[in-house]
Amino acid sequence: MGAILSAVENAASFVYDNILSIAMMLLLIFGGLFLSVKTGFLQFRKFGYMMKGTVGSLFDKKLHTKEKGSVTPFQAVTTALAGTIGTGSIAGLATALVMGGPGAVFWMWVSALLGMITKYAEIVLALKYRERNDDGSYAGGPMYYIKNGLGIKWMAAIFAVLATVACLGIGNTTQANSISGVLDSSLNIAPWITGIVLTALVAAVILGGVKRIAAVNEKLVPGMAVFFIVSAIVAIVCNIERVPSTFALIFKEAFNFKSAFGGAAGYGIIVAMRYGIGRGVFSNEAGLGSAPIAHAASSTKDPVKQGFWGMFEVFITTIVICTMSALVVLTSDVYMNAFNSGVAPDVSGASLSSTAFNEALPYVGGIGVSIATIFFALSTIFGWAYYGETCVGYLFRNHRKAAVTVYRIIYVLFVFVGAVAEINIVWLLADCFNALMALPNLIALIALSGVVLRTTANHFKKKGAPDESELEQ
Repeated sequence: MGAILSAVENAASFVYDNILSIAMMLLLIFGGLFLSVKTGFLQFRKFGYMMKGTVGSLFDKKLHTKEKGSVTPFQAVTTALAGTIGTGSIAGLATALVMGGPGAVFWMWVSALLGMITKYAEIVLALKYRERNDDGSYAGGPMYYIKNGLGIKWMAAIFAVLATVACLGIGNTTQANSISGVLDSSLNIAPWITGIVLTALVAAVILGGVKRIAAVNEKLVPGMAVFFIVSAIVAIVCNIERVPSTFALIFKEAFNFKSAFGGAAGYGIIVAMRYGIGRGVFSNEAGLGSAPIAHAASSTKDPVKQGFWGMFEVFITTIVICTMSALVVLTSDVYMNAFNSGVAPDVSGASLSSTAFNEALPYVGGIGVSIATIFFALSTIFGWAYYGETCVGYLFRNHRKAAVTVYRIIYVLFVFVGAVAEINIVWLLADCFNALMALPNLIALIALSGVVLRTTANHFKKKGAPDESELEQ
């Protein structure tokens, strides 16, 4: 059995490293550039409009009102953010710095700036082509705009299957394992104990359906994000004198042909791009097709208005949170001593982030990262649960209620499996399925870009913004 698992792990690693990750990276760059050019770089021209319509509207009553069977626009945003702000903001970012060097941060920014328009397009299409379920709730996402927009039912079904499997991996077991690992190393709590408590907690939320998931995330996500941002700011201030040279290092290493920690000469840029863009995508999910599933459940009537919330998600998760995580690590001795010696740090992933935070904030930094990891991972479990049940509901439309109930039970059981298992192979398989689900989604975004342009132009016509006339071209 061990030999079979090892063979599967090696095969999955080869396929992902040499085929899927590269194909996804190229398609993400092309798709982001294509949509950016076609919309006249909407994410830059309308950045102020985006901030006014998101952060500036937090106290607007309309943002917190809903129709029967739906969730509020803000609940849809926090549910999407819950699936987005996961351990990738801590462990994934640190891994990118070890594997791709400081230059990976620059390419992470590139992925985010392009990803802002990609996620915007996803959400606009998700609301444009969503459907009503029998209970009156909305359901939408890539499978719906592939079916209703492109008319390709088989590709829509393939996306739904791939997303369902990916939810059990990257959105569930890997997150549960991160929580049990943190509690085991910091408080010596046995993984099986964490597994039981976590399973019961997740069951209490998930079995209540999307409304309960949305209600929990509405309270959990904002507080969690603020806690981490404040902790990171304090840690950065402690090493503020190193920040200017750190930014200079990021830009320098982004175009350095020499790999940061060994490896083949001449491949430094490629490695930095691969890990920067790859981890950037997994921090904000732009292009994967997951977040628009949550946004489609919103009671919002205007797809463009909700689309700008998607832009904001990418900005806050990658440009803000991941950049802060990167600065804490890159201004630490534990990373820079290793970088200057050309030897990879002894620790990586969440352990590297924890060590860097603890170095800046002795005694409390490591605890803060542990708390952030737990809540980030927990919110991801909740967010991806809804993604999975929406995909299952699409695949089994004639028996939706029964199929979703079965899926919820399976999802809850996988939480315990993730908490107690060694799941390197699960990470690899989840990465593979994530890349596979991104491919049909990105193809659909490019094919339906005309719909995105027309919908955007109509929105700004109603707002009386004459500078949007070029979107009609």
